[in-house]
Amino acid sequence: MDLKNPTGGAPVETPSREPSGILAVKTRFQRKRPGRKLPRPRTRTVLVLFVLVLVGAVGASVHRRVLEADFEARVARSRATPYEIKRIRRELADLEIDEKTLAGALDARLKHVEATKRNEFYMSIDTRKKVFAFRFADKTLRDAPVEVGAPQTIAAGKKTWTFAPLTGSFNVRGKIRDGNWRVPAWVYLRTGGKPPRELPTVKNGLGKYVILLGNDYVIHSPPAPGSPLKGAKPGSFMVPEADLAAIWRRVGPETRVYVF
Repeated sequence: MDLKNPTGGAPVETPSREPSGILAVKTRFQRKRPGRKLPRPRTRTVLVLFVLVLVGAVGASVHRRVLEADFEARVARSRATPYEIKRIRRELADLEIDEKTLAGALDARLKHVEATKRNEFYMSIDTRKKVFAFRFADKTLRDAPVEVGAPQTIAAGKKTWTFAPLTGSFNVRGKIRDGNWRVPAWVYLRTGGKPPRELPTVKNGLGKYVILLGNDYVIHSPPAPGSPLKGAKPGSFMVPEADLAAIWRRVGPETRVYVF
């Protein structure tokens, strides 16, 4: 008996063990190719990074709790309704500002809510929405776009001018119409220019209408064409001339301004 063919019939072919063309190609495609391995960071480096992340997370958590406690303390003294409180909380959550600025914005918002319940004229500036409004109680008498002067620090030798973001509630300190403005040196320096030896005085150089808020912050109309200042003064607010002209007679020393 043929052991290779026990049935005694025609010889049976043994299947070839050679891979097919497709299998061969696939096998070659899947072969691992030698590559460079990225260096593993040292244990000390990983530990330092972990500690930094942990400290940042803890600091953010503590900061958030402090702000929440301050928020609740101020809200407890406010006459705002729960709906208004929720709106203020939501608006403040969208702001990326430091603790001092946040406290000022919160204070201005809460006092602004209280002003809507009193029969008096006041102004509000929403720096996020870029809206200026002149209001009486809860009625808006005039609103307009406002250009917010970007905060800036200008240095020249030993002299430094700092214009920080302004938030909070203020009283109008005064107002100037058709005034002469002696152009400060920083106006030239902020654009890389060199101040002249004799600083010029320009009529309406800061604007035809200027409302003083104190500490050199103002609400002003666009500067005259001959003024070297173009646009809003840093840290201050520029409102169209027609809108300031419309409310000018109603603005006095007792007028409150809420900036948030």
